[in-house]
Amino acid sequence: MAEELKVRYSDKDLNEFRVLIEEKIEKAKSHLDLLKSAYMNDGNNGTDDTSPTFKAFEEGSETMSKEANTQLAIRQEKFIRDLKSALLRIENKTYGICRVTGKLINKERLKLVPHATLSIEAKNMQK
Repeated sequence: MAEELKVRYSDKDLNEFRVLIEEKIEKAKSHLDLLKSAYMNDGNNGTDDTSPTFKAFEEGSETMSKEANTQLAIRQEKFIRDLKSALLRIENKTYGICRVTGKLINKERLKLVPHATLSIEAKNMQK
């Protein structure tokens, strides 16, 4: 009985992905900081002396903007968590292996979506 070879990316490849992911984490963190500072800002743009109608519109717009920023911040936090999970998979040498098919995820896909855990094949099976 022949021993089955475990398919995985080489240490060199894993290291390249690690660098890519760490850069993405840094960018994502700085984007998250910008979002947080935007929605924590008091938003006082000196509209106290403008007409009441415009002021109500401005406050409504401000609320919408804060909600949008909050949603973006939540998505960004999830993205950072997903990237950190990808780093763990690199440590375990399981990075880039589809969790459904067990096959390697295409390198180009991983460069575009470094936190991917599904191959295109597996993703298409979900539809």
